[in-house]
Amino acid sequence: MAGLAPASTGSPAIRVVVRVVVFYAILIAVGVIARDQLPGASPLSGVALGDLMGDPKSGAQAAASAGADANRTVSVVIAMLAAILLSLPVAWIYQLTRAKRGYQQSVVQLLIILPLVVAGIVVLIKYSLALAFGMAAIVAAVRFRNTLDDSKDAVYVFLATAIGLSAAVDIPVAAAISVLFNLTMVTLWYTDFGNSPIELEGRIAARRLRRVKELARTGTFVAQIDNEVLRNMSREQLEGLAQRALRRAQDDGSREGAVPPMETCLRVRTRDMNGTRRNFEMVMGEFAKQWRAGEPVTDAEGIHTIDYYIQPKKNIQPDEIMALVRTTAGAALVDAHIR
Repeated sequence: MAGLAPASTGSPAIRVVVRVVVFYAILIAVGVIARDQLPGASPLSGVALGDLMGDPKSGAQAAASAGADANRTVSVVIAMLAAILLSLPVAWIYQLTRAKRGYQQSVVQLLIILPLVVAGIVVLIKYSLALAFGMAAIVAAVRFRNTLDDSKDAVYVFLATAIGLSAAVDIPVAAAISVLFNLTMVTLWYTDFGNSPIELEGRIAARRLRRVKELARTGTFVAQIDNEVLRNMSREQLEGLAQRALRRAQDDGSREGAVPPMETCLRVRTRDMNGTRRNFEMVMGEFAKQWRAGEPVTDAEGIHTIDYYIQPKKNIQPDEIMALVRTTAGAALVDAHIR
């Protein structure tokens, strides 16, 4: 089943999920104990409505009170610690779900640092309406300079901001956001939700390959070569290229009556044997008169190797078969060569 493809990551993926579950269980247990033992300890403890609305009288009383300052410090510490602890599982799930396509280390670190900073700032500015407006002006002047490779990365950054805001206002809400988001991401990753069917992928790959072959036989391809390559070559280089092209045309003409080899051995090494075989073998009939597959072999690193013995159709070149393998196997392909 296509939905079970991510499970090929094996025990490392299971260890990450178990680590996240145990981590959440410990956090929840500690949170319940802390709430029972210290019912007044929360990021909002000791905050008066006048402080939040910027009331001058209440603000003056809070500034004059050492107890209010202590509460403010405790609130900042609790909110920032909660932001760090609740963003760690998000970073682990991000690394797990993005391991196949790759990710930037800076994004992983951002998912931990951003909630920490946001939580500290929110706890600070909620005591003063003037600070809130000043911080809004500063944020508007600062731009996010890091380039994100995928729209999912932007979602993770938005989630990190939400965790930081929630940790400064209501820690249980931040915990709920973190848990539900990770549960959703693991479910989508494990089931490969939204992936197109194998049959459709095979047809799309074959159609794209035919399009490339047709383009190579038309004047559009020649015109592109002329604009991008030949225009920048010197006279001597052009003459040398013309001589090589003439020799190649003569060699092809002399081989027109030759009998093509009966079989071509194609060795494919892939991380996803089932998916690669389904995609490749579905369109193989359009390129080969006959073909057969050898017995797959799996090495210690989990790389699958299979040999295909192919009798290509007339005018089908080995490069076309190699292009078909790369197109249908996709990111799971390790390497392929004709022996």
